[in-house]
Amino acid sequence: MSDDALLFVLPERHPRLGAALAAVGELECAGTPAVRGWLQAHGVPASSEHVRIVPAGAEVLIPEDAERLPVPLSEEETVRVEHACAPPSVTDIESELLTFRDTTQDWRSLVHRALTSGIPAPRIAQLTGLDPQDIVQAVGGPSATEPTG
Repeated sequence: MSDDALLFVLPERHPRLGAALAAVGELECAGTPAVRGWLQAHGVPASSEHVRIVPAGAEVLIPEDAERLPVPLSEEETVRVEHACAPPSVTDIESELLTFRDTTQDWRSLVHRALTSGIPAPRIAQLTGLDPQDIVQAVGGPSATEPTG
């Protein structure tokens, strides 16, 4: 593994750049003391929409005033980060939200991707049957273990 991505804390009032760390799914580096300490030092949970990640080479997307941390990724994790940073079509995401009713696996990641692609929370609730409060919790509110809907 090498430094294949950059974590950064998106300053207030900036457009959403990169992917939310929580939307990428589990990354090995997220559990390291270095990343946990960096997040704690900046006072943000890993589930916050302000904690973003971009693949190496996309540093130009990071605002100059953003705090950043290089992180190593496996090949599979790098592909997931690159995929999460690519702009999805709203139609594709809405289709995933509709099929969500049949599964609860990795629901937080799906909700994050939907929100970052511009689908409003009420529409996500309508398509998934999730309780709107679970959607709020998935994007940085108190941690939820399972959806209630």
